[in-house]
Amino acid sequence: MMKTKISPIIAGTMNWGIWDKNLSTKDMAHLISICSENKITTFDHADIYGDYTTESDFGKAFVESGIPREKIQLISKCGIQHTKGRNNSIKHYDYSRDYIIWSVENSLKNLRTDYLDVLLLHRPSPLMVAEEIAEAVSKLKKEGKIIDFGVSNFTSSQTDLIRSQTEVCCNQIQFSATHHEAMLDGSLDYMQIHKIRPLSWNPLGTVFREDIEQTRRLKRLLVQLVEKYGVGSDTILLSWVLQHPANVVPVAGTVNIARIQQLMKAVTLPMEKTDWFAIWTESMGNKVP
Repeated sequence: MMKTKISPIIAGTMNWGIWDKNLSTKDMAHLISICSENKITTFDHADIYGDYTTESDFGKAFVESGIPREKIQLISKCGIQHTKGRNNSIKHYDYSRDYIIWSVENSLKNLRTDYLDVLLLHRPSPLMVAEEIAEAVSKLKKEGKIIDFGVSNFTSSQTDLIRSQTEVCCNQIQFSATHHEAMLDGSLDYMQIHKIRPLSWNPLGTVFREDIEQTRRLKRLLVQLVEKYGVGSDTILLSWVLQHPANVVPVAGTVNIARIQQLMKAVTLPMEKTDWFAIWTESMGNKVP
């Protein structure tokens, strides 16, 4: 069970740094404030974002924002060893006890904080040893450096492996109207049974990124739903994710202030069940079985 009270929508920081928007410290501090003012108080990080630079950029901006640490929640991930930003000959995963501890302490230094609200293992590794991971998690929790521990992109069986040695509070997975496998392959069922909170990366899917039959069908339907509900397409797509009984929390990566100010409308949008099924139907391209 997750101890941390996260916001209903999470701000994803992957694109805030050099990987995309390359925001200045001032602009990043302003964005943190805008998110907080709009009740988006949880920020999702990973050590690798910006080739290991975005956490540090965020940390400087967070200090400049003047927001008290207890008013926000910080999630970060570890385990991926990139070649860029690190002296690695090949991309790989490292979930050794010492590396997890070192990585968390490095993230804390970069984020200018004493603790992470949530630590996630970024992607499963065939070589991960559950007992060793549990040792690192236990030490970090005991020292107050992390509050909650979870995983990201793990299957149910991989999660079971980790759960055999330590509690798993959440799993950040891909889930959207265009990528809805998690509600069909047992992943979301499993998380509901074991009280694991699903977090959804890329919750808008590929609707605005790809021009294929699937996205064209969805866009045609969204035109009607935008008129019906009086909100933007992105808000409707987030609401679709939020309707699932597993209580999925979308990680929204937008840096557009106008869109950020509208995101929380998805939490209270009274979407009719038939409209939810209409979105799923257009995504599949056929009626439900």
